[in-house]
Amino acid sequence: MSLFGLLDHLLNFIAPALVVGLLVAATAPMLMQKARPNHSWLTQSAINTVACGLVLLGGLVIFGRDGKMATYVAMVLACAACQWFAAKAWRG
Repeated sequence: MSLFGLLDHLLNFIAPALVVGLLVAATAPMLMQKARPNHSWLTQSAINTVACGLVLLGGLVIFGRDGKMATYVAMVLACAACQWFAAKAWRG
């Protein structure tokens, strides 16, 4: 596999994590109006993207292949949990 082929595969693997991480950080202020995060939008996006990427990697290791719906569900739940913790929403 060439370097460009490897880069293409890695970018396609991480793309769902990047999109979900960015969208959750962008829509969180509208959906969580009472709980405001202490972090900047870029920091929240980075935290969410890293969490989603780790879940995708774990799904690849557990299932042996990419693209399982269970992995994507776990990715969304992990991203939502990270956003919830970042906003300290448990305080009400």
